Amino acid sequence: MAGGIGSRFWPMSTPECPKQFIDVMGCGRTLIQLTVDRFRGICDPQHVWVVTSEQYVSVVREQLPEIPVDNILAEPCRRNTAPCIAYVAWKIQQRHPDANIVVTPSDALVLNTVEFQRVISQALDFTAQGNSIVTIGIRPSRPETGYGYIAAANQLDNSEICKVEQFKEKPNLEVAKSYLAAGNYLWNAGIFVWNVKTVVDSISAYQPDLAQIFNNIAPALYTPREQEVIGNLFPTCPNISIDYAVMEKSPYIYVHPADFGWSDLGTWGSLHTHIEHDECGNATVGNVKLFDSSNCIIHAPQNRRVVVQGLDGYIVAEKDNTLLICKLDEEQRIKDFSAE
Repeated sequence: MAGGIGSRFWPMSTPECPKQFIDVMGCGRTLIQLTVDRFRGICDPQHVWVVTSEQYVSVVREQLPEIPVDNILAEPCRRNTAPCIAYVAWKIQQRHPDANIVVTPSDALVLNTVEFQRVISQALDFTAQGNSIVTIGIRPSRPETGYGYIAAANQLDNSEICKVEQFKEKPNLEVAKSYLAAGNYLWNAGIFVWNVKTVVDSISAYQPDLAQIFNNIAPALYTPREQEVIGNLFPTCPNISIDYAVMEKSPYIYVHPADFGWSDLGTWGSLHTHIEHDECGNATVGNVKLFDSSNCIIHAPQNRRVVVQGLDGYIVAEKDNTLLICKLDEEQRIKDFSAE
């Protein structure tokens, strides 16, 4: 899934070029490239599909030349994750009716690829056997208020996989602390594993109006009329997440607890946490020199020379002639700044 605009990462991430297409970590690979990289050995690139906005198709093709052009699906407008997943599922089912599918965001970070591949492989083995849905739950390291949670029940016999007891919305700090103390609450990473029949059957059962739209679209898939029909009918889809549409309704939801260095990289603060720090707690990407500064994150293009002196706990980010200097503990105001 590669249609988000990453507004909390302004000015590095903009609607014209959101964070999934940016080398956020300064490692030479964009987030969407890193996402595809971590599936090598699990899935051939010929079987990787990307659902994105019409305006990002060219950059997806440029950054992922190994992905077949026909596997890049263009949404004419944003309609949340349920229509996104329905589009690719209805299309895959026509030619690969036995496919086992991993749905993943393209803009998250995974530090331990080996453990990620082990967890995903176990989940795929499980969902290949029937109509179960496995979501990946991240063992929490802190009382995080920015993520949804999954309450896990007991493990299945001879498996790390657990039945899902309940999905929980993003909590306040006190509730998040209680989740951490309880020990059975996991961060919802938004990664889902299921076979294509389960995807289509679940959407048909719990969101029949959405299913009917894609049943109407289906005859045009893989034909020259596909984009025209998608352009006409996709905007009529309800704006609903897959969590609300299916996950909170299906009795066949399971969770695989995991710890593979995951972050949704949703904020400058989360990026600061995952980039190597100097002895003063500063994290930098680009040609940056710091003096008398601590606990900052500095992100700039390589062709810019940036010198920072005397800051403590600040974000300094520059892109396309826009410079942001903002207190790290007030980064929630960035959406307001970008709207000015």
